[in-house]
Amino acid sequence: GCYVDDLFILYSHYDEHSLYQSFVKQLTDDWNAEDEGEVSDLLNVEISNTHGVVELKQSGYIEKMGQTHLPGGVPSSGAAFSAKTTRTPAGPELVQDIADALTSRSIPDADELKRYQSLVGALIYCATHTRPDIAYAVGMLCRAMAFPTPALHRHAERVLCYLLATRHLGLRYTADQEDVHGFTDSDWGVERSTSGQVFQYCQAAVSWGSKRQTSVALSSCEAEIVAASEASKEAV
Repeated sequence: GCYVDDLFILYSHYDEHSLYQSFVKQLTDDWNAEDEGEVSDLLNVEISNTHGVVELKQSGYIEKMGQTHLPGGVPSSGAAFSAKTTRTPAGPELVQDIADALTSRSIPDADELKRYQSLVGALIYCATHTRPDIAYAVGMLCRAMAFPTPALHRHAERVLCYLLATRHLGLRYTADQEDVHGFTDSDWGVERSTSGQVFQYCQAAVSWGSKRQTSVALSSCEAEIVAASEASKEAV
């Protein structure tokens, strides 16, 4: 794997005659590169490999998010941040608050707009790397990226509070003989519905997504078919 100037290399063995050693030698002969040894953190994703179990999580990144976007700490009062509500990343009122924001389309001041977009952007990084459990909530928040309201900012902070309370969670892969398993669902909407999918391998998610459908579904059955079609393409 390569991201700009960071290389992530997987190998089965690394003796002097291995492909790994040959590759690293050629790389360091031509470039000012450094072999940093076994990976433990890559682009704010913490990686551990213990007794055949590989874990990916972002607890440190989530804590930094909390320091940046909740400098006063997790709010101790208010319905939006009670211990009960933050057991899940979002509540049922999120859908209506998104609809209200898109209907009013009122543009907030520059500082509020920047705060919302910065927070949701940071949440996206978790949703796409190690936390499929917040994919739906973050995808919904993205729909009103240009028209955030105070209510939506509270929803975004609730997702962050949920992450802070569960920052030790991540993806845990354990080798087994099972094939890839995929699941799909849809949330039917009056305008455009939402498709959701997740694929698991070695007992953890390897691909997932929550996305607004491109066409209007006339029934919940049609929304399910559209979601299943998109998931089938990912399965292939």
